[in-house]
Amino acid sequence: MNIQQPLSRMHIGMRNIKTAFAATLVAFVYLLFDRNPTFACIGAVFGMGYDMSSSWLFGGNRLFGTIFGGLIGMALFSIYIQFYPEGGFEPLMLLLLFIGVILLIVVSVVFKWPGAIQPGGVMLCILLFNQPVHSYVTYSLNRIFDTGVGVVFAMLVNFLLPRERIIRLMDKIHMPHRNL
Repeated sequence: MNIQQPLSRMHIGMRNIKTAFAATLVAFVYLLFDRNPTFACIGAVFGMGYDMSSSWLFGGNRLFGTIFGGLIGMALFSIYIQFYPEGGFEPLMLLLLFIGVILLIVVSVVFKWPGAIQPGGVMLCILLFNQPVHSYVTYSLNRIFDTGVGVVFAMLVNFLLPRERIIRLMDKIHMPHRNL
């Protein structure tokens, strides 16, 4: 395979730059508050779209999926720890996962966010299988908050730096903007 051919077609477009800017900006703000920026950065990357409507769709899928999966996961985990206060993997977890996935799909469809199913499923599985008993609520709430912050940063960057504004600026300074 000739590596030159794919490399010659590659270019860094406006969405690439805005995605990197949104993630870097949110990470900078989080570091000022001595808070881990991981999930906010993920929210920013997932929330960046070609334009505002695609940002709303992508970011909404990620945010609502995290909210739905987090709330359903917290409710199911609270049931689970009534039977197994020390946690651990028990067969009851399988039943709760089954119920949780069904609830997640129903809630996502009812709220007209079917794209929330996949990120919600990730959140649900992380909560049920990877969180200690003492931290599942704080983890869920922090993850929902951080995802929301990241999505908001992506939307703000996309709103404040729309493609048309960048192209007008580049035209003013006589800078080429092929295939932005």
